[in-house]
Amino acid sequence: MTELLIKNVKPYGEGEPVDVLVRGTVIAEIGSGLTAADDAEVIEGNGQILLPGFVDLHTHLREPGREDTETIETGSAAAALGGYTAVFAMANTSPVADSHVITDHVWRRGQEVGLVDVFPVGAVTVGLEGKQLAEMGTMAAGVGQVRMFSDDGHCVYDPLIMRRALEYANSLGVLIAQHAEEPRLTKGAVAHEGPNAARLGLAGWPRAAEESIVARDALLARDAGARVHICHASTAGTVELVKWAKSQGISITAEVTPHHLLLDDSRLETYDAVNKVNPPLREASDAAALRQALADGIIDCVATDHAPHAEQDKCCEFAVARPGMLGLETALSIIVQTMVQPGLLDWRGVAKVMSEKPAAIVGLDDHGRPIAVGEPANLTLVDPDAEWTVRGAELASISNNTPFEDMTFPAEVTATVLRGRVTAREGKAVGI
Repeated sequence: MTELLIKNVKPYGEGEPVDVLVRGTVIAEIGSGLTAADDAEVIEGNGQILLPGFVDLHTHLREPGREDTETIETGSAAAALGGYTAVFAMANTSPVADSHVITDHVWRRGQEVGLVDVFPVGAVTVGLEGKQLAEMGTMAAGVGQVRMFSDDGHCVYDPLIMRRALEYANSLGVLIAQHAEEPRLTKGAVAHEGPNAARLGLAGWPRAAEESIVARDALLARDAGARVHICHASTAGTVELVKWAKSQGISITAEVTPHHLLLDDSRLETYDAVNKVNPPLREASDAAALRQALADGIIDCVATDHAPHAEQDKCCEFAVARPGMLGLETALSIIVQTMVQPGLLDWRGVAKVMSEKPAAIVGLDDHGRPIAVGEPANLTLVDPDAEWTVRGAELASISNNTPFEDMTFPAEVTATVLRGRVTAREGKAVGI
C-alpha cells in the first residue's frame, strides 16, 4: 500500500506543525516525527497550512463541444492547481448534458484524467430551453449519478416548470441550482444597471432580474418541500432574500464567486470584455454585502463559475462578447485577500466555505471531510506567505480570459492530494 508523508504542516492553520501520514487513500496518522516506508512520497510542508481539498459547485469545462476553449483534462489540471479535489461541470455543453449519455461521458472522462473528481451537472430542461423537463431520473441513476441539476447560463423562468423540477428533485433526493435571471428584464443587457453603465452607454441588467427569481424560487421550494440552490449571488438584495428565506425554514443555499467578492462595475471603464460576466459585476456596495454575507453564513459557499472562452469570443465589441471569466486557479488567493486578510474569515472558515459546505450541499461523502485519522486523504497545502502574479498565458486552461491579469495576490496552493495521490505540486499538475 502506497504511503505519502506530509511533513511540518498546520491543519487549518492552527497549533504547532505536525506530520500527516497517508496510507492508501486515507489519513493513517497525525503527529510529530512520523516516519514512512522507504518508497513513500514525501512533501516538506515548511509550516504551511493544510486544508481539506476544495469543492467547486460551479465549473464550466466545455467538453463536449467547445474543446477549443477547455477540456475536461485542462480544466481538471486548473482545478488541481487551484487546490480542488472535486468540481461540478455545468450542463451548457454542446450537446447539452440533458441525457445520461452525456453526463455519463463527463463522469467517465473525469475519472480517466484522474486529477479531480468531475461530477456532471444535468440540465433541468431539454436543451436548456426551459420548456420540457429533462430526464432527471435516468441521469441520477446513471454511471455519473447526477446529484445536481441546473440550466446555468439560462434561468428556468417558467414558474410551473420550476415547481415541477423541484418536486421531482425532492423525490429523487437531488438538488436544483438556479441561474436567477428574469429574462424579460435582461433582454439586451450587458452590464449592471447603474450610473456606470448609463454613462458608458451599456444596456443595464437590473438587480431585480436576479432578486425576483430568488424570491419566487424560495417560495416554490417552500411549497414543494424541496431544496433550491442559488448560483452566483451578486446583489445585496439577494443576500437579504436568502437571509429571510432561511429564517422561514426554507431549504435554500447560495454561492458567491470570487470575482463578485473582489471586483465591481468600475472595471467597465475600459470596455474590455474580459470584465463581462453573467450576472454582471455589480456596485462596490453589493460586493461588500456579499463579503459580509459569506462571513455570516448567509451565503453558504464559494463557487468559481470558471468560464473559459476563446479569444475571438472576448476580443470583440463588449455587447456581443461572451460572458465569463477563468476562476479555478485564482479562487483561493482572492478569498484570502477579500476575506482572510480583513479578518472576515480564518482558515477554518476558508475550509468551511470552499470545501465543507459545498460538499455538504450536494451530499458528497468523501470530500469536505475533517483532517483526521481515518478520513479520506483529499487535501490542499497552502503557503499563506507566498505572493504570485497572475499571467493568463501561464494558467493551465486553454483559454486565458482572466480579469486578474498582472494582479498580484497573496497565498498559493503548493500541493493538492486526491485520495492519497498527489495531483498538483509546485505549480504543475501531476500525471498528465
